[in-house]
Amino acid sequence: MIKIMLTERQRGILEFIQTEQREKGITPSTREIQHHFGFASQTSVMQYISTLERKGFLDRHARKARALITPVQKVRITDIPIYGQIPAGMATLTEQTIEGHVSLDARSVNASKNSRTFALRVRGDSMIDAHVLDGDIVILEDRKDVQNGDIVAALIDGETTLKRYVMEHGRPYLKAENPLYPNLVPARELRIQGVMVSLVRKQMPVSRRKRS
Repeated sequence: MIKIMLTERQRGILEFIQTEQREKGITPSTREIQHHFGFASQTSVMQYISTLERKGFLDRHARKARALITPVQKVRITDIPIYGQIPAGMATLTEQTIEGHVSLDARSVNASKNSRTFALRVRGDSMIDAHVLDGDIVILEDRKDVQNGDIVAALIDGETTLKRYVMEHGRPYLKAENPLYPNLVPARELRIQGVMVSLVRKQMPVSRRKRS
């Protein structure tokens, strides 16, 4: 399932609305939001509100004053660290350094309760038939137990890649979801680093051209 992330400013506006609703019992007006964030006009506020509605974080009731509400009044945002890039192509070494965070509704992450989650930015096109594209951000659960067919971040013979885990005749291998790429059979080692639970996609065109 594809998830939509929030920018820092979008998250700030959402949290301000939630705080005002919680402390005052009413939704702040667009003018109050404008003054709080220092926008030049209410037009900018309306653009942000429309974006939050489109992404599913706000719901606005027509013909009601200050009727802007958060879904079920219980949206909880969680920050998930992005540990650099992971190849969805030929396996290469990657450095596990935090390059930022992705903000999501905690209920939509799909991870097990109390599990540690992290994110990786996809590079390459070997998983396009599984709808995982170059530039996507995959959300992974930090666990070693894996089911046949799971999409995983894995260390195979010293190199890291994103592929589908397949167990066949008692032996595991990593399957590409693009016929242009070979499957990866471990010669020495196959270690699961995380199991994909969600996907975040930026709203922009994505090239599917094969990369070297």
